[in-house]
Amino acid sequence: MDLLRDLHIDGLAHGGASVARTPDGRVVFVAGGCPGDVVTASITTDHGRYIEASIAEIVTASPDRRTAPCPYFQRCGGCQWQHISYAAQAEAKRTQLADSLARIGGIDDPQVETTVLGDSPYGYRNKLEMRAGVGADGRPILGLTAAGTDELVPIEACLLLPDRAKKMPKALSGALRYLAQRAPFDLDRVALRVARRTSDVEIDLWSPPGPMPRHAVARTLADAVHATSITRVLFKDDPKKRADLKVEVLAGRGHWRERLGEFEYRVSAPSFFQANTNGAEALVSMVIERLQADGSDRVLDLFAGVGTFTLPLATVAGDVVAIEGGGSAVRDLRANLEAAQLDSEVMPGEASRALADAGTFDLAVVDPPRSGMSPETLNALVHTKASRICYVSCDTATLARDVKSLVRAGYRLVSATPVDLFPQTWHVETLAVLER
Repeated sequence: MDLLRDLHIDGLAHGGASVARTPDGRVVFVAGGCPGDVVTASITTDHGRYIEASIAEIVTASPDRRTAPCPYFQRCGGCQWQHISYAAQAEAKRTQLADSLARIGGIDDPQVETTVLGDSPYGYRNKLEMRAGVGADGRPILGLTAAGTDELVPIEACLLLPDRAKKMPKALSGALRYLAQRAPFDLDRVALRVARRTSDVEIDLWSPPGPMPRHAVARTLADAVHATSITRVLFKDDPKKRADLKVEVLAGRGHWRERLGEFEYRVSAPSFFQANTNGAEALVSMVIERLQADGSDRVLDLFAGVGTFTLPLATVAGDVVAIEGGGSAVRDLRANLEAAQLDSEVMPGEASRALADAGTFDLAVVDPPRSGMSPETLNALVHTKASRICYVSCDTATLARDVKSLVRAGYRLVSATPVDLFPQTWHVETLAVLER
C-alpha cells in the first residue's frame, strides 16, 4: 500500500474531497478530510499531475472536525461534509466560488462576499428523491446512491428532512414492501416532497409504462405518510427527457404547494422548485434587492420555472416576461400568476429561440440548470441589452464559464454571493450581479 505521510489538509474542493499537497507540489484529493487535519493517506489512484487518496490515519484532527450524526454518512452519497463544522463549510464554499471565478472565469482577484448561511444546517430539505431497488430478500428497498458507485444504500431516515418527515423513508419502504407482496410493479425512484409552510406532503412515483394497482398504491402510500397528493410520473426511456413525461394523479390534488414570502406556489411532479424553502426565500429577497427595479423597467425572467422570481418581480417591475421551456413548469407558472392575481407575459419554449422574439429588456434574472447557458442563449441574452443581470446558479464552474462570456460581451461582475442552500454538501447556490 502506497502511503503519503504527514499530509496537511488545506482546503476543500469542488466535488467534496479535501485538498493537500505533496512535498513536490502535486495536488492530493483526499476523501473524508477536514481543513486543518494532518493525515496519513493511502493512494487510490495516481494520475501523474494529481493524486486521489483516502485517509489511512488521522495524525492530528482539525479543530473543525466533527462527529457526523448520520448513520449513513460516508456510505450514502447525499452528504459529503457532515464531519466538518458549519463555519468551515461556509468558508470553503466562498473559497470554491472565488477559485472558480478566477481560474475558469478569468476574473482577477474576484471579490466574493461572505457565504449567506441558512437558518439550520439540518432539517432544511423540502424534497428527497430516492432510488428504488431490490434488497437481498428480493423485496423492494428505497435508498440513495453511494458516492462514486451505482450501489444503493437503503435508508430509513434522513436528517436533512424536517422533523415531521425524517422517518418517512422507512414508512414508504414498508408500504412498498407490503404492495410488492400483493401486486408488484416496476418502479425507478420515489420523490418525497414535504412543505415547510403548508401541510402538503406529495409522493411522486417515477416508473416506466406498465400495470400498476393504482387504487391500492394510493391508499397504502397515503396511509403510510399522510400524503395530500400522490402521482405517477411515466417515462419511456430516460426520465431526464422531460418532453416524454406523462403524469397520472393517483390521489389528492395532483400537485404540491409551498409558500415563499407572501406567495403560494403550486409545483407539479416534474417541475423544479428549490429544495430549501427558507434559503429560497432569502435568495428571492436578495435578487429583488440587487436587481434595483424602479417600477418602470421591462424585466426578463429567464428559466422562470414555476415563477419563484416571476411573482415577486411582477410586484416591483413595470413589465415582466417569463421564459420557460418545461411544459409542466409553464402550466404551474400560469396557475401561480393567476392565483396571485399578477400579470406577466409567459413565453414557452427553448431559451435562445424564445429570446429571439422577446425584444430588449432593462433588467434580467436568469436561473439556468446546473449545465448553465448554451452559447446561443448567452448570445441572445446579450442582445436583449439588459443593463443589469442577476445570475442565479447552483454550479460555480458553469457560472464562472458564463460570467467569462458575459464579461467578454461588455459586462462587468459587480458582486458574487454564495448562498448556502445545501448545508452538509459541497453544493452552493450563487447570486452573481453583472452590469453592462
